[in-house]
Amino acid sequence: MNPVAQVLAVLVGVLVIGVGVLEAFFYRDQRFHSMFLIRAEDQRAVRLWVVNQGFYNMVLGAGAILGVILLQTADPLVGRTLIFFVCAANVILGIVLVVSSRKLWRGAIAQSGLPLITIIAALMGG
Repeated sequence: MNPVAQVLAVLVGVLVIGVGVLEAFFYRDQRFHSMFLIRAEDQRAVRLWVVNQGFYNMVLGAGAILGVILLQTADPLVGRTLIFFVCAANVILGIVLVVSSRKLWRGAIAQSGLPLITIIAALMGG
């Protein structure tokens, strides 16, 4: 996998981990309510889902970074597979997001854009 795709994969990992941290630990912060489409009075009701979603994202993001590490060290095939899996999962989940609610199109682009570019860069560079 070419260096550009590897850098992009690390950026995917960092971005997904960052969103996961916001979801899991900062969903009560009113500054993020518009991003998560929640109201202050719904915080208690959404806690279970948003915290779990945050941890799912943190684990996926760690998977992208681990994939780059494995690519460079222990097992390049496993690393490449892990990178493709995490990026493909985020592309699919971005599509699901916009299909679920069209008003989430910006979030869908944020979730799937960079992973899609990473996949394309990896396929173009061998």
